[in-house]
Amino acid sequence: MFLADGWRDFEVLDTGDGMKLERWGNYLLARPDPQVIWPKKRPESWAMADAVYMRSSQGGGSWNFRRPLPEKWEITYRDLRFYTRPTGFKHTGLFPEQAANWDWMAGLVKKRPDARILNLFAYTGGATVALLKAGAQVTHVDAAKGMVLWAKDNRQLSGIREDRGRFIIEDAKAFVQRELRRKNTYEGILMDPPSYGRGPSGEVWKLEDELFDLVSSCAGLLSENPLFFLINGYTTGFQPSVLHNILLQAVAPLHEGSIHSQELCLPVTSGGFLPAGTSGRWQAKGAGL
Repeated sequence: MFLADGWRDFEVLDTGDGMKLERWGNYLLARPDPQVIWPKKRPESWAMADAVYMRSSQGGGSWNFRRPLPEKWEITYRDLRFYTRPTGFKHTGLFPEQAANWDWMAGLVKKRPDARILNLFAYTGGATVALLKAGAQVTHVDAAKGMVLWAKDNRQLSGIREDRGRFIIEDAKAFVQRELRRKNTYEGILMDPPSYGRGPSGEVWKLEDELFDLVSSCAGLLSENPLFFLINGYTTGFQPSVLHNILLQAVAPLHEGSIHSQELCLPVTSGGFLPAGTSGRWQAKGAGL
């Protein structure tokens, strides 16, 4: 597994009965997680939660705030700083399990200063900030204006110069096709696509229909001396071997390298691990030397 075990400001305290109890800085949040099908190990600790996300029988849900929380607050990971807050869709603006990938990508970038990296479906910029801090030039692309603004706030919070990255509000597929026409290239590409969604013009996105073609198009954006290609699958339910096979067919024929696809997991303080999706990593030959 790829294990994100370097956190100090975040931890999964306990899991059980379809829920996870997490510490985000000084605040405790309880949120649903459909993969948690076992009972709680420390049920007494859940009474300390500052807020609980309750699902609705009509779909969606809402937060039950047991104590007042700030509108947003800061958490840190190594030398990175981020804003977090409970949102209406149970998320908090950050996926802590991705820290395992941040460390991997940042390690490669530090050996190639000013590497050009493309981050698609980039959300609030956790990976973007990690890569910028490592010295990369990052193009951050997301179709949601609010998420891009949040990512810019995270960049500023981490003390990164504005000229180190481009932040673009655009549909990922449209942006990739435009970059191909412009013959722009990147040393690293990462993506965390949703399983289903609609583009700015109402176009429907279904991951199982779109992912391979998108990865194949993106492979054409890799430079002659690339570093990595990362595919994340959080909501997809895809096995790691699915991402492995996509990288094997779309990227491996173009560049020498190795592929490692595994579960992403977080350690649980009360015991065990919390599965948090899968990642497929392609690393160019010699990139880690």
